[in-house]
Amino acid sequence: MSVALPALRAAEESIFVGNLKTFAANRLATISALVCLGFCLLALLAPLLAPQDPYESDLLRRLQPPAWEEGGEIGFLLGCDALGRDILSRMIYGTRISIVIGIAVVLIATVIGTCAGLLAGYLRGPVDVVISRVCDILLGFPYLIFAIALMAMMGPGLQNIILALAYKEWVLPCRVVRAETLAAREQDYVEAARALGASRWHIMGREILPNILSPVIVVATFRMAHIIIAEASLSFLGLGVQPPTASWGSMVADGRAFLLDAWWVSTFPGLAILALVLAINVASQGLRDAFDPRLAR
Repeated sequence: MSVALPALRAAEESIFVGNLKTFAANRLATISALVCLGFCLLALLAPLLAPQDPYESDLLRRLQPPAWEEGGEIGFLLGCDALGRDILSRMIYGTRISIVIGIAVVLIATVIGTCAGLLAGYLRGPVDVVISRVCDILLGFPYLIFAIALMAMMGPGLQNIILALAYKEWVLPCRVVRAETLAAREQDYVEAARALGASRWHIMGREILPNILSPVIVVATFRMAHIIIAEASLSFLGLGVQPPTASWGSMVADGRAFLLDAWWVSTFPGLAILALVLAINVASQGLRDAFDPRLAR
């Protein structure tokens, strides 16, 4: 048994490395992952990369067009909004909001959902019934409407929007982990751990969890795109991060009244949302193709 376990772990590591190589061979997914990394670096280095103060208003530059149009300035490359604030600088700072909320909600939901799914799938019985019924109830509410209702009760703000989005987001990783745990608990390595006298907590944390992390990572990556869209939607409705904090959703909302005369106010933040969400979706699809053994060719 002591010889078999290191060999088993080495085989698992080689499979993981092979999955990474498969992902790297997918050029579109690799490029998308690099785009996501670029957005993350943009968020981290926002104070260094923003050409202007994103919160400084200058009514003399109200609705100033982009630099390549007549009346534009090279220092305000993407133009200015209705208060004369630099759109490019606000977009760079808005990247922070989208990525921070996306990562925070996904981390909270993944941790809660993974723990709940492990308990439901391994312990079964009343624990499984209670957790499954709670998931079914939460799935009965439309996601965005549910988040809007929570935000209306808690009020706008960064912490509240994270809590409102995470309140239901844990359901999907919970169901995925539960299904994977139900299959894993019948495997030979789990039976061997039981025969050796391992506790149920050891089996769930040291035997089952490492073997089901791949689908959890794929689901978490895919759901981040959904969270970014949900945050932008709430900010668009005025229930997200409040002004003057820069947020892509609120920037799109600010330009609604000027779509015909100042198209750049809403267009560029909208394109930023599209680029980031598309990159995350393509990268998560590449992860699914690489790490899902059922798709192996």
